[in-house]
Amino acid sequence: MVEFDRRMISPSFVEEALDCLKRAGKPTAPVLTSLGLPPVIDQPISAERYGALWLAIAAEVDDEFFGMAARAMPHGSFTLLCHCVLHAKTLEQALRRALRFLTIVLEDPIGELVIRDGLAEIILTDKGEARSAFAYRTYWILLHGIACWLVGRRIAIRSVDFRCAEPKQGADYRLFFGAPVLFSRPVSRLAFDRTVLKLPIARTEQALKQFLRGAPANILLRYRYDAGLAAAMRRHLRHTPPADWGSFENIAAQMRKSPSTLRHRLHAEGQSFAAIKEEIRRDMAIELLSTRTMRVSDVATGLGFAEPSAFHRAFKTWTGQTPTQYRRAHATLQEIDDSTSMPDRAGN
Repeated sequence: MVEFDRRMISPSFVEEALDCLKRAGKPTAPVLTSLGLPPVIDQPISAERYGALWLAIAAEVDDEFFGMAARAMPHGSFTLLCHCVLHAKTLEQALRRALRFLTIVLEDPIGELVIRDGLAEIILTDKGEARSAFAYRTYWILLHGIACWLVGRRIAIRSVDFRCAEPKQGADYRLFFGAPVLFSRPVSRLAFDRTVLKLPIARTEQALKQFLRGAPANILLRYRYDAGLAAAMRRHLRHTPPADWGSFENIAAQMRKSPSTLRHRLHAEGQSFAAIKEEIRRDMAIELLSTRTMRVSDVATGLGFAEPSAFHRAFKTWTGQTPTQYRRAHATLQEIDDSTSMPDRAGN
């Protein structure tokens, strides 16, 4: 059974963060050395170390947004943003304040809260060409982390769209968000249930001081979707073949909870048994299609689908591609990556 540890940050995200220094003409080695990191990051690092790297890079370039917006986000902006939303009455009011603040500071992209079809969507609009997936991801990490802290619970993400084309590390983005992720969309958007917008804000200045002492590592770790009872259920299910998962009542008994208690606590975390099963199947499908040579029909059977056609429909809903299309696209990106990393005939 495949195990994904989302407490760790992918090397591809580390490399994209370091690109900020490279664009500014600054060496990366001193920053990495100061944090006890090797000069080449080829293994996942902890959220705490990534948070320290984020702060170190921001200090070097005086930009907490990695130099990816129209204007820099100067050191201290995140703290000021938190103070601006602290005394909002509801999450909706806090998010609208946060979006106005970020638009004033960054200028471009422009964030907007749109409510429709039972969802609340944070839509990012660019004045020019699409930004990198890493830029949109950074924006949503900041906003989602603050929102979760303000209401004291994880806000489950329902879907994520990127305006940009899928990067070679697209699988890392899907695993990070724990929700269906699509690329090359008309706009960049992050969606969640609109019901959470009515949640009250009940945080104090003292609580904010404690929150800021742990930022940004705490928003990378504490409010990731692998926290809480839902995370315990995911860990339990990942160690059991999908065909053997059984009913919700059986899972509750195995976790030593009554079905009503388990359902209530999952709901409080913005989660459900059906959604968790879907997330695990999606993650496993992506990993199996990316790294194994199993036939698609065998992948479908291993994931507990009665018919390959049902797996095809589900996978296209998750990724916007059929399993075969995804496998071919991943193989092409891997070939491009391998060819660009090989030395030329002169040994350069």
